[in-house]
Amino acid sequence: MATKTAGAVSFRQVGPCLAAEVEGIDLTQPLSPREVAAVHAGMDEYAVLVFHDQPLTDEQQLAFTRSLGEIEHAIGTSLRAPDEYRLPTTFADVSNLDKNNQIYARDDRRRLFALGNRLWHSDSSFKVVPAKYSLLHARSIPSRGGNTEFADMRAGYDALDDETRALVQDLICEHSQIFSRQQLGFTDFTEEERARFAPVRQCLVRTHPVTGRKSLYLSSHAGGIVGWPVPEARAFLRDLIEIATQRQFVYSHRWRVGDLVMWDNRQTMHRARPFPTHEPRDVRRTTLVGDGPTAAQVAA
Repeated sequence: MATKTAGAVSFRQVGPCLAAEVEGIDLTQPLSPREVAAVHAGMDEYAVLVFHDQPLTDEQQLAFTRSLGEIEHAIGTSLRAPDEYRLPTTFADVSNLDKNNQIYARDDRRRLFALGNRLWHSDSSFKVVPAKYSLLHARSIPSRGGNTEFADMRAGYDALDDETRALVQDLICEHSQIFSRQQLGFTDFTEEERARFAPVRQCLVRTHPVTGRKSLYLSSHAGGIVGWPVPEARAFLRDLIEIATQRQFVYSHRWRVGDLVMWDNRQTMHRARPFPTHEPRDVRRTTLVGDGPTAAQVAA
């Protein structure tokens, strides 16, 4: 793949239509304004950026994230109780470890809920203000498996026929983590959790504010389309996901310790792949707050 250079920062495309490896930036050090601008420009073009050999502390990962925008706090988005958090709420803990760094039992409902990450999704699409960037850093990885796959939702939109493109343009979807977990047969929610995970509305088509490119805003969290019968909506959304996740639109990242991978949730979906359940996978995600709601919500 060709390499593009922005000053001392270079990008080498590694996926078929998205994803680039970045060289020339040390994330353990404060970024200059030029480097920050280069990262944003790289995200606009490639949607996924890969930084190898970045031995970050929590504080350094937070500093890099804050240089790009406002951090989204991970509060009430998992089944971990507040006294069970392993990391501060500036991180989304997507590991398989409890607060004592012990691997979850296979039947632990917190682990079963987290298996939803193996479905194609966009981070925080279940929030009124969905996430902008996600930044995931690998501290320890299993001996095999555990890749993260990314699908280009710009390419997915471009692949639609004219009739379908016209149909999706103004559709509004309902997103909830309950919908994604139902696909796995996980329905063990308390009344408090059902209220906390109440559906929110999102546009099905988003336009990038810088490039003007349109993307399908899909996620396994999407379980309905406003004004449509639920079975018809879910069948249609499943068809769209099949179109948007064709292999020619997907980059699969094989993790190395010290990798930091960041992606634009407005332009991509991603999913984690299986790995040995008895091995630790300590990956820590920081997330940027999005630009605002994509759709009007139903009045409470």
